[in-house]
Amino acid sequence: MIGIGSDHGGFELKQEIMKYLESKSIEYKDFGCYSVDSCDYPNIGKEVALAVSTKECEKGILICGTGIGMSMVANKVDGVRAALCGDCFSAEATREHNDANVLALGARVTGAGLALKIVDIFLNTPFSNDERHIKRISMF
Repeated sequence: MIGIGSDHGGFELKQEIMKYLESKSIEYKDFGCYSVDSCDYPNIGKEVALAVSTKECEKGILICGTGIGMSMVANKVDGVRAALCGDCFSAEATREHNDANVLALGARVTGAGLALKIVDIFLNTPFSNDERHIKRISMF
């Protein structure tokens, strides 16, 4: 299951991503927000990160205006490796090399078409399991 959350700035992109997940029959849990009304992103980002940390959700997707705030919040939770991605190469590399388990996106800087490609790559790229990457992740 994928945990997904956004603030008001990411609400509309979150709706597009949820439609995409549904079209691929990927289960998800929406942690909010539920409208474009102003809200505090740290609360939602922390909820998704905790769900990933406790294994309630396999991976998480967080969306705010830039993705920066959500990624900062998520990375404060033990066991979470959140990556802010605005391009396909970064999404692939962070899964292969960092075993990232939370994707952060910026709705005001990444269009919906590109964001959906990034989500697809993030969800479908496996961790390489290379010893050098495992060693580096253990150093976090």
